[in-house]
Amino acid sequence: MKKALKLLWIVLILVFLYLPIFTLMVLSFNESKSMFKWTGLSVRWYKEMFSDSQIMAAVWNTFSIAVMAAVISTIVGTLACVGILAMTKKNQGFILALNNIPLLNADIVIGISLMLTFIACGFYLNWGTVLFAHVTFCIPYVVLSVLPKLKQVGVTSYEAALDLGATPVCAFRKVVMPEIMPGVISGFLLAFTMSVDDFVVTHFTRGAGINTISTLIYSQVKVGIRPTLFALSALIFIIVLIVLVVVNILGQRSPKDSLIYEISEIPQSG
Repeated sequence: MKKALKLLWIVLILVFLYLPIFTLMVLSFNESKSMFKWTGLSVRWYKEMFSDSQIMAAVWNTFSIAVMAAVISTIVGTLACVGILAMTKKNQGFILALNNIPLLNADIVIGISLMLTFIACGFYLNWGTVLFAHVTFCIPYVVLSVLPKLKQVGVTSYEAALDLGATPVCAFRKVVMPEIMPGVISGFLLAFTMSVDDFVVTHFTRGAGINTISTLIYSQVKVGIRPTLFALSALIFIIVLIVLVVVNILGQRSPKDSLIYEISEIPQSG
């Protein structure tokens, strides 16, 4: 009886989470514009979605900004973790406290402060300001993902590679990087997700004519959301689901390289 109740509780949670998404996907195949009347199965809204230049521009802006922000924040955040690890405990605590401020701050505070900063510095709000803003709030998430893995690896492996004749860059690339790669990938995916999902910061830092998916949906709420956005949301969910399944399968099949193998691959001097 206890196991049955636990299973029922899990099922209720899953239904609560995914029933709205399933409803949205069903409505994306409804031929009618109305959400309350089913007139037949159709892919009309998917065709209109791909032919709508405004939606395609919003999709391009959303994912181009998300990819660039994730790449930049992952590189900067990983390098920042290396610097933080080399600090004293007191300085580490201070930097991590500063790193946590954007995580705890309200999005509207970050958005307005960045907008005022851009205007005060004489920058025009455009695609670049949105990218800079997304990098700003994505870096803390990367730091929180990479730093624990870097602390787990420690400096022993890195120093062993240096003793074998590797350069600092080669030792980091061949020994440290493979060990912290799960954290780096997690940070990248988290930064990408946060960028795609963001609305408030984007709303305050975008210029005229720059739309992302979230701002486009917000602009259509007043006049009524067209089912083309249902189709777009359903397509994004399916793509994310496929990516997660593939990543998990590849993660289970790829063997973890041992430290001895990594060190043996390092070119020794002399």
